[in-house]
Order: sequence, then C-alpha cells, then structure tokens
Amino acid sequence: MLKLIFERSQANNTCFKLDDIDLKSYKLNDKYLRNEKPALAEVSEVELVRHYRSYAKYTFGVDDGFYPLGSCTMKYNPKVNEVTASLEGFSEVHPLQEEEDIQGCLKVYYEAEKALCEVTGMDRMSFQASAGAHGEFTAMAMMKAYFAEKGETNRKKIIVPDSAHGTNPASAAMCGFEVVSVESKDGRVDLDKLKEVLNEEVAGLMLTNPNTLGIYDEGILEITRLVHEVGGLVYYDGANLNAIMGISRPGDMGFDCLHLNLHKTFSTPHGGGGPGAGAIGAKGELAAYLPNPGVVLEDDKYHKLTNDNSIGNVRNTMGNFSVVVKALTYIKVLGGDGLKQASENAVLNANYLMNNLQDKYKVVTSFPCMHEFVMDLSELKEETGVSAMDVAKRLIDYGIHPPTMYFPLIVHEALMFEPTETETKETLDNCISVMKQIYEEAHSGVDLHNAPLTTEFSRPDEVQAARNPILRYHHD
Repeated sequence: MLKLIFERSQANNTCFKLDDIDLKSYKLNDKYLRNEKPALAEVSEVELVRHYRSYAKYTFGVDDGFYPLGSCTMKYNPKVNEVTASLEGFSEVHPLQEEEDIQGCLKVYYEAEKALCEVTGMDRMSFQASAGAHGEFTAMAMMKAYFAEKGETNRKKIIVPDSAHGTNPASAAMCGFEVVSVESKDGRVDLDKLKEVLNEEVAGLMLTNPNTLGIYDEGILEITRLVHEVGGLVYYDGANLNAIMGISRPGDMGFDCLHLNLHKTFSTPHGGGGPGAGAIGAKGELAAYLPNPGVVLEDDKYHKLTNDNSIGNVRNTMGNFSVVVKALTYIKVLGGDGLKQASENAVLNANYLMNNLQDKYKVVTSFPCMHEFVMDLSELKEETGVSAMDVAKRLIDYGIHPPTMYFPLIVHEALMFEPTETETKETLDNCISVMKQIYEEAHSGVDLHNAPLTTEFSRPDEVQAARNPILRYHHD
C-alpha cells in the first residue's frame, strides 16, 4: 500500500545536516516569521529514495506503453533532445546575461523561429508563452491590441466552432471577447451557419484544422475568406499540426496567427505541469504585436528585438529555453522530409487503427481520418450498459493508457484515439486485439463497471476528488 511521505516520517531521522557557516545573519521582521517549525517529514535518505521510487512504479507514460490520448499527441520524445538540452552551453546560462555571452542561445531562438515559420507559413514567431492555452490567450490579446490600434473597438466577438478545444472559448473570454459558437455539419464548419454570425462586430475566428474529429476541413479557404471579408482575423489552434507538417501550412490556408504545442508536434516533454512552450506565430501587420523580445541577425551577431506595438511580455525572460532547444533538435534531426514523413505516418497509423476497429465500434466519420479519430459508443452502452468510461478504464488492465474520453462534446459516448507516428504496427495490432476483446467482454456480461480489475487501485471517485480535494496532510 502506498504511503504518504508523512506516514514514513520518524522523529529525528534526516538525510543530511548542513554545517554551521560563519556568515552574518539577517534579521527578518517578526511578522514574516513562523511561530512554530514547519511540519516537514523526517526521513532518511534511503527512505526518501524508496518513497519516490514506489510512486514512480505506479506512473504510466509513453516510455512505458501505448498512450493513444486523442488531440494530445503523446508521442515518443527522442532522448537525443535531452542530451542536446543538457549541454553545458545551454544548461549553465542565465537569462539575464549580456547578448555577447549568449550568442549560441540566441541562435537557437533565431533558427527555431525560421524553421517553424517555414513549416507554418507565418512571418514571425515568439516562444514566450508557456503552453498551448497560454498561447491561445496571447493570440487573442494580440488581436485585441491590433483592433484597438486601428480604433475598431466595436469588434468584440470571437467565433468558435462547437467541436473546438475547450480552451478556445476560455481564452477568448479571458481577453474580454464575447464567444459565438457555430455548429458543425458532417464534422466540418457549417458555412451557412458561419455566414449568419459574420458581421463587423467579429474580431476573429478560432479554428483547428484538422479538427477535433480528425477531419480536414476542405472548405478552409472559403472559411478564411469569409472572415477576412468582414474585416476579421483567423486564428489557428496548432494542437493538430502533427497531421499536416510538410503537407499543408496554416499560413497558406489563410490563417493570420497561431500557436504551436511544441510538446505535441515537436517531441518535447508533455504533462507534469511544465515546463512547456506554446510558440506563437503571426503574419503581416499582426506580427508586430507579438510578445517582446524577438531575435534578429545583424552584422553576423544575434540581437534581441523589441517592437513598439508589442503586447509586452506574457511571462518572464524569453520563455522556457530548454524546450526550444529540444524542439529545434527534433527539427534538425528529421529535416523537412522527415517532418512530412512523421505526419504521413501519423495519418497512416490512425487510419489503420480506425479501419480495423470499425467492424465492432461505431466510428463518427465515414471517410479517411487524419491523425486521430472518434468512436461513438452510444450503441454499445444501449446494448450492454458498458460506457465509454468503462471501456477506457478496462484498457488499463491490458497495459494501454485510456484514450480521450467524452470529447468532443458533440459526441456523447466519445472515445478519441491518436496513435501518433511513433507507434509500431505490432503495438497497433495489440490495441486492436484488446479493443475487440473488451467488446466481447461487454457482450458476455463481464463486469466492466469497476474496471480496471487487476490494478491495486480500481476506480476512484473522480467527482468527489475534484470537488473536495484533500491538499494538506494533518498529523494525528
């Protein structure tokens, strides 16, 4: 049974003790001092190591097994990325060093910007945003500043399709925009519905292409044309760029700005609260509103660039530098042809998985998908009582991480699979076999409502945990 570090604690146990040092002490104001010692755990070094090792055995990541979390691109992170980022010239620098001392680091930013602009069709990039949602917020702030500068303060509406990622409307609302939802038709943006909400109050449209259903919207040029026709801007949510690298560029589709999830598409670490990077790109006039600073090359030296129209900083320094190093390593190792092949393989893997499961499970789309696909388990639930949640949790018993559950919201019993390009045919075949086995279990009366059935912990009360979290340990 797992124990908290406090439950391992024994009085007077310690890992090490610092020697007394002969330095002048500083007397803090009494109002900042504790009245009692902090309630820290007291453990030996070996107990501390064993504690974290015991927890590590219960974690699951891409290095442990198949992780088909849809719309998240949980792809393998090549270890060469980590080696590069750990080089002394990258890991031992300080963000406030003088430009002449960090020429190599500035070159990383410069080359990463050039590469990502080439991949996306943007004119400039910024790496300040810490994550995708932070990048969305930054892009919305840029749009707001852009229209404010033009005196078009009437533009207060952002259009978001009903299949969009949930962070899209949240990011727009946080920047003070009114969110207008438009319906989908056959998984794509309904052009007639879009036309109904387009007017001079529209600041922009937020869109993912391919979208959350794994469908490439072939009407994208018409969509962006319609928005531009009323004076609005179009923002690209880069969460699904892993499907189109080297094949189709958002800039060529008519998008004015975008964010990229370097952890999704360019193989930097994903999850754990960071560090991350939600690179922001922009075209034309909008590029001047990117966060400061950027990097330019002049007279064979790299310099930080500031723009007067910039929205300013959205975080300290220039962002999470090591993440950019890892992304640039990935890009340089693969090259342009390799990035394109990665997308082609991601699409191939998704279609292979989808086509081998649709004889048992209902797939939302009736045509080839892109890098991910969505299944609707409503019929299975009606027939057997087994829900999408039950199937997802049962996968844990077979060593497979659950796919995305109940998203997008327009599909009621949704499971979204994204196998990514880094998985082998053998891994996909095993997943197909397991999913078909679970289908048979559902129809044969196996109790899947309490799955997983073989793990030390079964199914916690997630609602109770979210609404009444226990964040502190109280000693008896």
